[in-house]
Amino acid sequence: MKAIKLEKPWEVACVDLEKPVPKEGEALIRIKAAGICGSDIGAFRGTNSLVSYPRIIGHELAGEIVSIPENNKNGLKPGDKVVVDPYLYCGNCYPCSIKRTNCCNDLKVLGVHVDGGMAEYYCHPADMLIKIPEGMTWEQAAMAEPLTISLHGIHRGGFKEGEYCAIIGAGTIGLVAGLVAQAYGGHAILLDLVQERLDFAKSLGIEHIINSGKEDPVERIREITGGMMAQQVMECSGANVAIRSTLDYVCHAGRITLTGWPKKETSLPTDMITKKEIDIRGARTSAGEFEEALDLIMTKKVDMMKILTKVIPVEEAAETIIDIEKNPGNYLKVIVTF
Repeated sequence: MKAIKLEKPWEVACVDLEKPVPKEGEALIRIKAAGICGSDIGAFRGTNSLVSYPRIIGHELAGEIVSIPENNKNGLKPGDKVVVDPYLYCGNCYPCSIKRTNCCNDLKVLGVHVDGGMAEYYCHPADMLIKIPEGMTWEQAAMAEPLTISLHGIHRGGFKEGEYCAIIGAGTIGLVAGLVAQAYGGHAILLDLVQERLDFAKSLGIEHIINSGKEDPVERIREITGGMMAQQVMECSGANVAIRSTLDYVCHAGRITLTGWPKKETSLPTDMITKKEIDIRGARTSAGEFEEALDLIMTKKVDMMKILTKVIPVEEAAETIIDIEKNPGNYLKVIVTF
């Protein structure tokens, strides 16, 4: 079978491998579509310290079941079309016991800690597959995983209808978070330094955009919210200065969710946290959000296809990854098909 493999940083290729054989409790899946994620680009660059090499990448996966144990919990069978929950958890630690499996003490992410599924065939725990709705395309299905990341950040902040959500970073996760906030009946305020990304967000229907390099974001958010500031701020860039600014953008008694991964720690004025009584919550990956993501995509309450840059065959994946690394501004989401 063909697979996309990183032998080491800066060395990616489409390689031929033996078709995998499922272990006990695993399903064999014929992969039909796989998304290229920013974390895959980080693995290519060698900037993600969690990645070990060599490594097959890919965690945004959709495919058809070839074989599966009969006693799987979701009643799936060969021929069913599914997406893959790519976050492997132990099931025994405290976070797992309270169903926050994304916080597992021994969490393993496909394409990072273990081999991913950007390959023609892939084996995965049978109970971590979610059936996709009838009529959904493979490209739509492969977009479910990035939507779960945005959903998780919105959920962690307890976002409610009518509220304002200020979102920092107009990449895939930030854009989609804005669409989710509006699908929930709220108001999205998207901040970025790149005007082209903000213009694209506006074309998607994002209600408010702010170029934080050209405007005073605090004053603009105050103006948009009628002086209150945002009830929720979602940080998606991982930039330290952006993390610090969340405290300025959030209202008194508001919530902050941190989805971006900073390279170093951020100094924060804790007196402001106390004065405003701010809730600050981490938001890592997702947990139990695939069903909602699939429904939002299928009903087009969140039209993920609007952020699809291109669809490519697996043979073009390696050269595309190289180009994304060189020209990230030209891409949002690329789907690899098999």
